[in-house]
Formats: sequence, C-alpha cells, structure tokens
Amino acid sequence: MKTFKLLSIFTIIFSFSQCASLQLENNPPFKVSTASFINWSGGQQGVKGMNVEIHYSSNKTIEFDKIYFEDKVANLEVKPSRKNKLVVGFFSDNSEFLDTDKKEFFNLSKKEAIISYKEDNKLKYYKIKEVKQGKQVFYPSAPKQ
Repeated sequence: MKTFKLLSIFTIIFSFSQCASLQLENNPPFKVSTASFINWSGGQQGVKGMNVEIHYSSNKTIEFDKIYFEDKVANLEVKPSRKNKLVVGFFSDNSEFLDTDKKEFFNLSKKEAIISYKEDNKLKYYKIKEVKQGKQVFYPSAPKQ
C-alpha cells in the first residue's frame, strides 16, 4: 500500500513538471511573417495530406523541431526560399496524432499552430495565432503503362 502511495505521488509530481516545461515563449529568436497551409491530393489514388509553410526572419540559425496543427504532429524541415527563411511541416494521412496531454495544454483553435524549436539545448514552444488556408493542390497520377 505504501509503495502504491509513493508511486501515485511521483506520477502526479511528474505530470505537473511536464506541464510546467511546456510554457509558450512570447519572444522567440525569430519572427514569423506568414504561415499558411495547403491540402494536397494525387499522385496515387487515396494519397493526400497537408503542408504547412512558415516564413520567418532571424539573425540566428534556428533548430526547428515539430509543428502541432489540427490535432496532428509533424517534423519541421528547413527549405530554401529567396525572400524569407522557410520551414515546412508535411502532414499525411498517417501522421502522428497529438497526444491527449499536449492537446489539452495547447488548446488550439482551428487556425492556430504550435512550433517547437531548440534554444540553448532546451526545447521551447511558440504559438502561431493564425495559419491561413491556401488553395488545394491536385497532383495528377502518373499515366498507366
């Protein structure tokens, strides 16, 4: 019984410490200029997904990690861009779903996203308040041979 109590106490403490570590940053080392998403389909029957593009500026090199959007999680990839810097999250039908703890903590509306990045070897989170919808893209499937 005593072991069960101790285990319960440690579980509760660990849960609170996890929530405390997910604080959102107000002043990240970058500035988001635009964020938008497009739904895409094609290439093969039943294949579809969504790309979220985030244009930003910064004097520092930023190590982006993940994006949390529409109850899903995707890795962020830095892509070349002529104007601003660009990171993209690629979501597909089999993208990872946001776990319940983060879903409740983030409490995102349909137009909001959270991005995670590393600064001084610490994982930090920033909320993008408006992700605009772009046009849907259809990629025609390859011709049958």
